[in-house]
Amino acid sequence: MGHGRMGQLIEQLAGQHDCTVAAIAEVDRPIADAIDGARDAGGVDVAIDFSQPDAVAGNLEQLAARGVSVVIGTTGWQDQERDMRALAGKAGIGVLAAANFSLGMHVFAVVVEEAARRFGTLGQVGAWIHEAHHIAKKDAPSGTALMLKRVMEDGGYQAGIDMSSTRAGSIPGMHEVGFDGLAETVTLTHTVRDRSVFAHGALEAARWLHGRSGWFTMRDMING
Repeated sequence: MGHGRMGQLIEQLAGQHDCTVAAIAEVDRPIADAIDGARDAGGVDVAIDFSQPDAVAGNLEQLAARGVSVVIGTTGWQDQERDMRALAGKAGIGVLAAANFSLGMHVFAVVVEEAARRFGTLGQVGAWIHEAHHIAKKDAPSGTALMLKRVMEDGGYQAGIDMSSTRAGSIPGMHEVGFDGLAETVTLTHTVRDRSVFAHGALEAARWLHGRSGWFTMRDMING
């Protein structure tokens, strides 16, 4: 669902993950038509949503009505998450939602959480998150930056976390987490060199989600 840069990458790379693109849903081809048209090809096992924030809830409603699980890579819809979780649970489908499908990012998040846990016990240590993306990315701060903020808080860091964003050029994605003490600074950085890493991760997420029901994250997938 959605055939922009990410949708096109998923289409190009699907074969490397033993996946077949059964149908493409876009503005001019509704989800119902795409799914119905895929029946001759064996139907749809899992949908991958890289559409628009204001379309995600409606997309899930249509997929739930047809019993199709979905990997959600679109960001900016989280204010509707409670209702969406209830809808998915009632339908018995699987949903894996993530702001970032880089496997390295989710290992990075574990490291950030542990760092926050340790720095959270020290006094006079400030923290920040800075993220940078291409000029066309609409949400700021990024969904990934917000996820990192949550894991830092979950790790026990209770002081304020300064957040900033850059939108420039064609930057695929950079996230920096920093801790600053009285006489020293620690920085942790994750940088994406090629946007295809997100497509590979989304395809692996779709393979993992097939046959599961419930609401999942990438950490669930990484943990098995």
